[in-house]
Amino acid sequence: MNKVILMGRLTRDPEVRYSQGENSLAIARYTLAVDRRFKRDGEATADFINCVAFGKAAEHAERFYRQGLKVVITGRIQTGSYTNKDGVKVYTTEVVVEEQEFAESKAVSDANAGSYRQAPSPAPAPAPVSDAGDGFMNIPDGIDEELPFN
Repeated sequence: MNKVILMGRLTRDPEVRYSQGENSLAIARYTLAVDRRFKRDGEATADFINCVAFGKAAEHAERFYRQGLKVVITGRIQTGSYTNKDGVKVYTTEVVVEEQEFAESKAVSDANAGSYRQAPSPAPAPAPVSDAGDGFMNIPDGIDEELPFN
């Protein structure tokens, strides 16, 4: 099985190209900065993972993805090689994107724009528990219109 799940920030805007021919296909390439779990010498480190998306996923990346945006992707690792103009064989490794989605709200993303090595946000304070001890928060009367659901 070849399956990878990554969460990270785009290091730059995606580079999108379209294939030649009658039925052109969008191809988006971008790099994710994925924080490592452990720090080296007390400093956070990241891996920079090359990703490629095709078709609708590539068009979505072209339209909505920008440098600094935090995304989650699933896909598969693909290796390859080519000979460069100097005659040297170059080996490649990239993630072929199968699914991609936003990992934070637009407001948070805008606040972090341009920075792909942000410190993690502090966890939100736990909601107060009702007096009934049932684990549910009491919602005050009269705020129904502020709730995102009915």
